[in-house]
Amino acid sequence: MQTKPFRIGTRGSPLALAQAYETRRRLMEAHSLPEEMFEIVILSTQGDRIQDRALAAIGGKGLFTAELEEQLADGRLDLAVHSSKDMPTLLPTELYISAFLPREDVRDAFVGKTAEKLMELPAGAVVGSASLRRQALIKRLRPDLHVTIFRGQVDTRLRKLADGEADATLLALAGLNRLGKAHVATEILDPEHFLPAPAQGAICIESRLGDKRTDDLIAAINDPTTWTAVGCERGFLATLDGSCRTPIAGLARVEGDHIIFHGMILTPDGSRFHEIRAEGKVSEAAAIGRRAGEEIRDKAGPGFFSDWS
Repeated sequence: MQTKPFRIGTRGSPLALAQAYETRRRLMEAHSLPEEMFEIVILSTQGDRIQDRALAAIGGKGLFTAELEEQLADGRLDLAVHSSKDMPTLLPTELYISAFLPREDVRDAFVGKTAEKLMELPAGAVVGSASLRRQALIKRLRPDLHVTIFRGQVDTRLRKLADGEADATLLALAGLNRLGKAHVATEILDPEHFLPAPAQGAICIESRLGDKRTDDLIAAINDPTTWTAVGCERGFLATLDGSCRTPIAGLARVEGDHIIFHGMILTPDGSRFHEIRAEGKVSEAAAIGRRAGEEIRDKAGPGFFSDWS
């Protein structure tokens, strides 16, 4: 019988804590366990500490996971909670993604100060975003706009917007929903035209291989539909060696025993892009994503990424 608390690792931002609390709540409900059986352990990551540079310039997605993974691997944590879109496609050999919670809204939210919609911004307006994908998609739709790097927690970005550092910003609607701030969005962007990041809106749990005690705990809260869809999207991302250095978008939808995928790669200035659509059985979700990645890479040609990376 487990007597000591399970240790749940998380970053310390309000959004990361909201995700950790949701995970704890689901585990408590699934196993009828009291709150004291789960200890929230807050760690600061390099990605949290460095706020004045783009992620691509300082190492990419692993900056948000390395400290958590170190303590997970050596047993100081039992599980770690992450935003799935922050997860590298290559994980430490002793760790793996063991579960996904039910996915939140996948769409991007436009928060406008001088206009309520992206397409209504005046020529030359400034949009703040830390995401290369969002920057490229903005420039693809509105090459007349100026995009500047906007990093920091949700409240930090909203404060920068209020202080006049930009005319608008974009945030994940899932994060706004989890923080109770969806009301700040002035437009919800259609994912058909503004494709989200692979795994956007999904919370994942990372644990140690062979840790059956934790695996048994986590299995009860895994959402099979999210597991399938995100598995397809991460397959696409992995084939393209996706990181914060590459504008890559992708979304998979599960309809019964069928999965439908839409992917895109862009140059950072949005001037060139390639799209792909694929579908098949849910049992082949990851393979469908990988094949889509191979096909779009072949379509783009060997110089597509190397020309600007």
